[in-house]
Amino acid sequence: QVQLVESGGGLVQAGDSLRLSCAASGRTLSRYAVGWFRQAPGKEREFVAAVTRSGGSTIYADSVKGRFAISRDNAKNTVSLQMNSLKPEDTAVYYCAAGSVLRLTTATTDYDYWGQGTQVTVSS
Repeated sequence: QVQLVESGGGLVQAGDSLRLSCAASGRTLSRYAVGWFRQAPGKEREFVAAVTRSGGSTIYADSVKGRFAISRDNAKNTVSLQMNSLKPEDTAVYYCAAGSVLRLTTATTDYDYWGQGTQVTVSS
């Protein structure tokens, strides 16, 4: 098993940046593809970004493409999400998730382990 802990959330203004981190313990994170998801109040959890085990490939939701960047440091057992040009509609609880899948996937059901989430609030 792997345990995931997110950090870095907070309250910012529109146009600001935040960097979220996901730290893993237990099994090495390099065994897993990692994704970031978010859930706003009253809405379904939605895919944000994902990165392969090696970090060589990434995918993004259209709503964040060009503004967010996912990266990983397998030596440090961490995955980060750099969020730039934040908008009020980015407000949500952000979760990182790890899955044993070999391909990049946007489906929540493909991820086996989840963190507890970190709140991001963007004011206008």
